[in-house]
Amino acid sequence: MNEYLNNKPLIFSGNANRAFAAEVAADLGLTVADALVGSFSEGEVRVKINENVRGRDVFIIQPTCPPVNDHLMELLIMIDAIRRASSRRITAVIPYFGYARQDRKDQPRVPITAKLVANLITVAGADRVLTMDLHAGQIQGFFDIPLDHLFAVNVFVDYFTKQRPLEDLVVVSPDVGGIKMARAYAKRLKASLAMVDKRRISHMDTEVMDIMGEVKGKTALIVDDLVSTAGSLVQAARALKDAGAKEVYAAISHPVLSGPAIERLATSELKELVVTNSIPLTAERHLPKIKVLSVAPLFAEAIHCIHDEASISGLFQDHWEEDGKKEASDKKPEAKTKVKVKR
Repeated sequence: MNEYLNNKPLIFSGNANRAFAAEVAADLGLTVADALVGSFSEGEVRVKINENVRGRDVFIIQPTCPPVNDHLMELLIMIDAIRRASSRRITAVIPYFGYARQDRKDQPRVPITAKLVANLITVAGADRVLTMDLHAGQIQGFFDIPLDHLFAVNVFVDYFTKQRPLEDLVVVSPDVGGIKMARAYAKRLKASLAMVDKRRISHMDTEVMDIMGEVKGKTALIVDDLVSTAGSLVQAARALKDAGAKEVYAAISHPVLSGPAIERLATSELKELVVTNSIPLTAERHLPKIKVLSVAPLFAEAIHCIHDEASISGLFQDHWEEDGKKEASDKKPEAKTKVKVKR
């Protein structure tokens, strides 16, 4: 067993976010392992692993970002190929977990696709999953294998306290479901808390009904796990400005930015949208007001801990404690945002 643990982990990547995988590997003192991930002429995914993985601890970095189905199939087929090549353990590293919004039956005769995708990853042969800022925490229970859930909150808090400190700050949840996340940010940033009361008109559009909390004369920071078409975000920013907010910023983990998102953001009231590199931003999906922060060091440290069979709980504090409980910072160390692991 010890000789396996002393082996270096192998880092593989599909085509979803190769730059991110290379950055994670570099932080670990490694390079991305050699694998062919392409397609046949008819469109079927083609995979060939060009490294010896027998008995090795393998990490496949592949967010299931757009095109979602192509990247999901690449992940599943890579898992299958590596499992059949007799690896010791396979960890699916999914910085952004697609299909996460389909996590319940909110209408008659609709699927719970997040559970289906979890089953597919498990049946393909993954032994564990590493992901970040799931759309809903209960998705962790959809997997019948271990799942490690990271949070980008420390990366955002460091940015807004060191690089771009904001005065008279109020942290804003874009809906009722995000209030727990917003409260965690408000605690760390020592800010007040507000919430946008809205109703959904369609899957792409929402209507803001009211702002709950005091935002007049303050700098508003909207926090959320993902931005897709940006309809809700733009509406919330406009409502906050109408309610008297001086400036509106947003910190959102996963920049899906599909459909009319870029056009909406370009003319929005947002001063700056801060996102992570869990999803790659192409040139046509980038704006001067979008700031990208790297979470590669966080994932590198998590991979290092998993490989060495160490706890990863020290990488983040339990920000989701209910009011009245002792602060996690009283008993847990600060998260590490830089890592250099030369193995």
